[in-house]
Amino acid sequence: MDKETVQKIKEKALLIRKDLIRITTLAGSGHPGGSLSAADIFATLYFHVLKHDPKNPNWEQRDRFILSAGHICPGLYGTMAHAGYFPLKELDTLRKYPSRLQGHPSRVSLPGIETSTGSLGQGISVAVGMALGFKLDKKKNKVFCLMGDGEQNEGEVWEAAQSASHYKLDNIIAIVDWNDVQQDGKNSDTMNIEPLEKKYEAFGWHTIVVDGNNVEELLNAFDEAKKIKGKPSIILAKI
Repeated sequence: MDKETVQKIKEKALLIRKDLIRITTLAGSGHPGGSLSAADIFATLYFHVLKHDPKNPNWEQRDRFILSAGHICPGLYGTMAHAGYFPLKELDTLRKYPSRLQGHPSRVSLPGIETSTGSLGQGISVAVGMALGFKLDKKKNKVFCLMGDGEQNEGEVWEAAQSASHYKLDNIIAIVDWNDVQQDGKNSDTMNIEPLEKKYEAFGWHTIVVDGNNVEELLNAFDEAKKIKGKPSIILAKI
């Protein structure tokens, strides 16, 4: 990957982090922790990986991005603003009535949001449904879904993982923001999710483990995942 692309993504990630700290402080609420850890993932997706058009959010040939961990939407909002989906100044309206930037992403309120999320575990099921639909329609669109690691406690996640493997959905790429923290503390203390990599492999997924704050590793992981045929892929991004 050329150095110019990597540097651009790093700079965008820094801007996203600065913005989300400011807007969650202004709002007096929100989830800055998960947003901060996923900033490099957001930036890599929106400024290199995703096929999308901020000027035409409903472009039929676009890839789909689902933020299953809907509570970390401050990071997504900052990314979308810098990508051109809406003015940067609108970020300061986060969680303020009647802002489009709600505490969880709303498909009804904000163009560019593919589905409303917030109830953990549901986003990956929506993503699997979209990917299956594209397969049936013989379309080349890809579906990307970002989950939290605490979210791996949800049974629905594993039902979706099983379905994606069964239908050989090689057009879906999931990502886990693997920071070992959920609302009530460390994953290992609340509900141990290990061995996560081996679990997804057992469910028939192609797994890639990377440093989630290393842009070069993320870019290589997405390139690798896009080339996999006959099975879904997941990038386990350790933070």
